[in-house]
Amino acid sequence: MPDAELVELYASGLGIIDDAVVEFGPGLNVITGETGAGKTLLLGALNLCVGLEYAVERHAADERLRVAAIFRDRDGAEIVLSRERGASGRLRSVINGATTSAEGLRAIAEPLIVIHGQQDSLTLRQRGDVLGLIDTYGSVDTVDLRDTRRRLTEARELRDSFGGDPSARERESAFLDYQIAELESARLTSASELDDALATLQHWTAIRDGRDAIVTAVELLDGDHDGAILTQFARTLAMLPGSDGVAEVLEALRGALMSARSSVSELRAYVDGDVVDEATFESLERRVTLLQGIARKYGATLASALTTWERLRFDREQLRAANERLIAIDEEIREYERAAAILARRARQDRGFAAAQLTNAVQGQLSRVALPGSSIRFSVDGDDGSLAELWFTPNVGRPEGPVQSLASGGELSRLLLAIALVTVSDGVVTVFDEVDAGIGGEVAQQIGTCLAQLARDRQVLIVTHLASVAAKADQHFVIEKDVVGGRTVTTVREVRGDDRVNEIARMLTGEHRTTEARALATRLLDPHG
Repeated sequence: MPDAELVELYASGLGIIDDAVVEFGPGLNVITGETGAGKTLLLGALNLCVGLEYAVERHAADERLRVAAIFRDRDGAEIVLSRERGASGRLRSVINGATTSAEGLRAIAEPLIVIHGQQDSLTLRQRGDVLGLIDTYGSVDTVDLRDTRRRLTEARELRDSFGGDPSARERESAFLDYQIAELESARLTSASELDDALATLQHWTAIRDGRDAIVTAVELLDGDHDGAILTQFARTLAMLPGSDGVAEVLEALRGALMSARSSVSELRAYVDGDVVDEATFESLERRVTLLQGIARKYGATLASALTTWERLRFDREQLRAANERLIAIDEEIREYERAAAILARRARQDRGFAAAQLTNAVQGQLSRVALPGSSIRFSVDGDDGSLAELWFTPNVGRPEGPVQSLASGGELSRLLLAIALVTVSDGVVTVFDEVDAGIGGEVAQQIGTCLAQLARDRQVLIVTHLASVAAKADQHFVIEKDVVGGRTVTTVREVRGDDRVNEIARMLTGEHRTTEARALATRLLDPHG
């Protein structure tokens, strides 16, 4: 029993299709009709139902657009997949009455149906699609490889985010060490140290600059010579009488003399003592010069220099931590690179084996699709075998080449059918949209037989222009276009008996009323009759 069956397809408001209902049956179902009658629209409706893209804007007749497909799984349960235009003009996806997304439709439809369109022959030309065929056929699992490569990429991006190469980071670290050492060697005590030192230096400078004047003044005031002012002052006082009237004044003058000599003594201490020690003065000058250099270099003030010092120490710790993290990241990168290389070699081996198996399987189908003298080969290259190529030669003994260079359009269609025969899962509804385009005669007969054989274990739907293919059908549907009430409309109906003979005759000769055409059609429908 097939895993799935398409029971019914409904389309409304799609191009020239007002309302169409097709009830499919088991085995081979064919859809025929004149060019432009709407066969492509019908398959477009099916594409929409299973979540695939279709040019709705170009084909939607009005806002009534609605398409639905009813599937039956192997357990007999029905699954309804539909799309309809909402009030906003956008398509709404529905599964069994529940709103979903196009991705949701695709996920449900994937195990039920596979659709091969006319454009699918292009997949034979694309390396990525050829690789997909190989991986699917051989059940090649590259999840671990993809995950490892993703982690490797993330690790490399993380390493790059730290900025600079290792040598640049080493230079940055050395410069930080130099700056921090310079600030630490300065032994800054406070943000005001420079201002305090400058004030002291200015004070001492003023004293040193006034030293000579002080020495002269001390000598004039109280020097060791008879002309000293205070000596003369003392002699003058000695000349005054000590009588009662003068005694009080004399005592005051003697007090003034003692006070003056005390002050002169203080002046003498500045020049005779250690108040302005030259070594200390020079040391203070050097300190001020150092502090001024630090201030200029690290923000104009010592407060800025102290703040910079804290920041530099923080930056150094961060850089050290980053370097330690980088060492760990580099080790991770090496591990991911080793793992990716091992997984890539394994993928290359698996894909090589799968390519050989697929080659043999498809090669065995070529005679069935009327390519008996042809040869096909799937090849893989690259460290992980992801460089896939499909090689083809249409004639025995002739050199092979890329399929896109050597295969004609008809040969591509038949190659696609041969590949489908061995790659489509058993029991899945299989749809072909004019895969038999560009062929006829005996080849068409063989294709029809091939499709009929394929339909023995699954439901097959095909849109065809070939009478010999349509004659193999278990169910035959005709799409017809008519003008009703001044409007072009399309109808779909199943044909049996004489109606089917007439349709086959039309496909053969363009006329279904002639005796010869009907006779040919009858022989096709019942070759043993």
